[in-house]
Amino acid sequence: MSDEQEAEVAEEEETESQDGLQEGDFISLDYTARTVEDDDLVDTTSADVAEEEGVEAEGREFGPRTIVLGAGHIFEPVEEDIYGKEAGDEGTVTVEQAFGEYDNEQVRTVSADKISEDDRYPGARVNVDGQQGHVETIIGGRARVDFNHPLAGEDLEYEYEIVEEVEDADEKAKGLFSMYIDADLDMWIQTDEVEEEVEDEEGETETETVEKETLYIEATPQLSMNQQWMFQKQQIAQDVIDRLDLDRVIVQETIEGGGMGGMMGGMGGMGMGDADIEEALEDVDVDEDEIVEELEAEGEDEDEAAAEDADATEE
Repeated sequence: MSDEQEAEVAEEEETESQDGLQEGDFISLDYTARTVEDDDLVDTTSADVAEEEGVEAEGREFGPRTIVLGAGHIFEPVEEDIYGKEAGDEGTVTVEQAFGEYDNEQVRTVSADKISEDDRYPGARVNVDGQQGHVETIIGGRARVDFNHPLAGEDLEYEYEIVEEVEDADEKAKGLFSMYIDADLDMWIQTDEVEEEVEDEEGETETETVEKETLYIEATPQLSMNQQWMFQKQQIAQDVIDRLDLDRVIVQETIEGGGMGGMMGGMGGMGMGDADIEEALEDVDVDEDEIVEELEAEGEDEDEAAAEDADATEE
């Protein structure tokens, strides 16, 4: 086989290897994860599976998850198994020690005073000095706490189905946000025309109208009070901007009219604005010298009255 033929074969093999889903693709994924040793349910997107296992469903939303391949949204062995597949394909993958090895040194004795009285019992999830763990035993004023991940050392089995490849930009945005924030948010992407000051080659600035791809998010109390959003909004927004090739993210709050707020706004409108006051002053014919003379005359009259009062007192 000639060098040219070998190059063509290599190119064909590389093209074939790129068929199907690849890094950076957005997919909708159904999955169920269980421990290999005890077959305990760890996570699932299926409401039926959760019900069979007696999992408390209140406050949780079940259904396929939108993820980005290669973004660390699922375990790497699962991603590797998905690459090259298509919508409708299924698979089963074993993830060895998904949450790391079990470390005996992470089991430590601490003062029971560092644990809330309500959590001083075996099995309680606690936070000690900023580290999460669970209580193994409490004897006297000492507590034995395991700071390993609850699933450390466990192998997990993932059963998954690729529901579809996600193409809609709005759905991609919602999927990305769901990785960070467990809240049902209204969001949409639109192209805005924005006026900006730009500098030309000669260093002079001029106003130009530019287009910006913008993700709008309707703010909700759940979003405003979400701690991860409060402390990481810049990083979250930047991740969405980079992955969806956007220019900006705008979080907007809608306040409905009516009520006392609307009444106060209406009452404020009855008053005079700055422009009205200036116009009114301009209409008044005021002579500054006359005002000064009147003030001085009033001062002299007051002095004379005070002197007369003093004389009358002496008499």
